[in-house]
Amino acid sequence: MKPVFANSAWVAAPERMILRTGRWRRRRLQVRYGLFVHPKEGPTLIDTGYTEHCLSGAKRSTVLRAYARVLQPQLVEEEQAVPFLARFNLTPADIRRVIVTHFHADHVAGLAAFPNARFSASGAAWDRLRRKSTNENVRHGVFPELIPSDFGSRLDAIEAAKISEVALLPDSYDLFGDGSVKAVPLQGHADGHFGLLFAQLDVPLLYATDTQWVPEALIPEGRPRLLPRLISDSYQDVARSSDQVVAFRAAGGAVVLCHDDAPCAYDVAQGARL
Repeated sequence: MKPVFANSAWVAAPERMILRTGRWRRRRLQVRYGLFVHPKEGPTLIDTGYTEHCLSGAKRSTVLRAYARVLQPQLVEEEQAVPFLARFNLTPADIRRVIVTHFHADHVAGLAAFPNARFSASGAAWDRLRRKSTNENVRHGVFPELIPSDFGSRLDAIEAAKISEVALLPDSYDLFGDGSVKAVPLQGHADGHFGLLFAQLDVPLLYATDTQWVPEALIPEGRPRLLPRLISDSYQDVARSSDQVVAFRAAGGAVVLCHDDAPCAYDVAQGARL
């Protein structure tokens, strides 16, 4: 069982903002989300990426409209959920679970499109989100209007899963109880942020989500300073999580990031299959 990733949209950002040694030229970043089929749980998504609902929906709030105008993501139509799932003879109604690695807009924008799915996310982060004001949430890139009203009743908190020790990484949550997919807390980027470890592949794969935006920024001399300080939940924890990802990679593990602009072997655009 392995994941396949799609690119929901391209977002351009000054390279210097995402890489300390970068230039001021704009660099196009992917917004990945993923799919795998668990032998018992069935078709499972990893986040949802950006969607038309988030970027151009008529009922969006003023702050969400402003967010879209500032970032100006360019949707990749052929890799939106419906055509992406169709490659594997699936529809949104077939998705049984969506793993929500954190609550930023580019990870939850499509949740409403999966009416039959349960959600796996940090229950602690969800509880804190509900207690925060709109301004507090928006300050950290969280727009509750994108989250289905019944999210709480469909949520299976990752904290309820069995704790599993993982070499070089934090103690993790065994999401399915079989060791196949582990939610790895990679703190700092956002409240409740975690990656996913596919531990049973020949080369273990860590989807490190938004620990950094590009691989070059994982090492200390490449880590940007300004942008993470502005938007991260904890800048110090971002550095600690980056160190852990680097150690995992140095030990022979494979690492995929959500926003890396380079293709990887797990991308559907590179011919990856389930």
